[in-house]
Amino acid sequence: MTYPRVKRPPYRGRLQAAILDWAGTTVDYGCQAPTMVLHELFADRGVPVSIAEIRRHMGLLKKDQIRAICATPRVQAAWFERHGGAPSEQDVTALFQEFIPRQLACLDRHSELIPGMLETVTRLRARGMRIGTTTGYTRPMLDIVLRNAMEQGYTPDATVCPEEAGGGRPRPWMCYRNAILLQVDAMEACVKIGDTASDVQEALNAGVWTIAVVETGNEVGLTEPELRALGGAERQALLQEARERLAGAGAHYVIDSIADSDGVLDDIECRLQDGEAP
Repeated sequence: MTYPRVKRPPYRGRLQAAILDWAGTTVDYGCQAPTMVLHELFADRGVPVSIAEIRRHMGLLKKDQIRAICATPRVQAAWFERHGGAPSEQDVTALFQEFIPRQLACLDRHSELIPGMLETVTRLRARGMRIGTTTGYTRPMLDIVLRNAMEQGYTPDATVCPEEAGGGRPRPWMCYRNAILLQVDAMEACVKIGDTASDVQEALNAGVWTIAVVETGNEVGLTEPELRALGGAERQALLQEARERLAGAGAHYVIDSIADSDGVLDDIECRLQDGEAP
């Protein structure tokens, strides 16, 4: 005997949690720390890579990012010319092991909160939302950033690293782990805020709303003084290109900074009340 399919009723409540990225979204304006270290790392191996090649894969677990960089045809060709063969998984592991202490050594210098971040978190909590985080950093790396963030007044309710969820972006597992820790009733009651295509893909795979930030993040990739020094037309062109890339990755909303999220959250809650899901 067959039975009619019963669908779960749509979630029509309010947003319960914001799952925030770290570098480029809440700290480290322009996502400088990993970019700088990876650039030096490959140069020291005699295979220089461009900043664009590094940033194309930002947001992944750092070992996965190194693997993705090594898999690009240009880097494979350059590695072959320099080392006599394509980069192997052993090379990826060796690069990652060398990356770890270099990254740990510089994180204290790249943990400053992005302007407006604390005020935004205060408003999120006033809405009744809990704060989780995901990252491409390992736990020892994140612990440094977290310690510095807490000293500046930012303490999220949950922090999850890839190794604690079984894998990193674009897999949805860190979002799922956050939902468990934050005791969220439905994934559509979560919103993910990040600055990379992998943040967007993580959110879409997890079935949560996704907001991408451009001005402070990886896609623009400039420090605040560098961005402010640009002429108006050049600055707007750079921001628009970043907006288009993140929208093309599937972001539901694209904003300049996390400080601009209030109106977007209002709109998401209206859509939820209408029975809409991400």
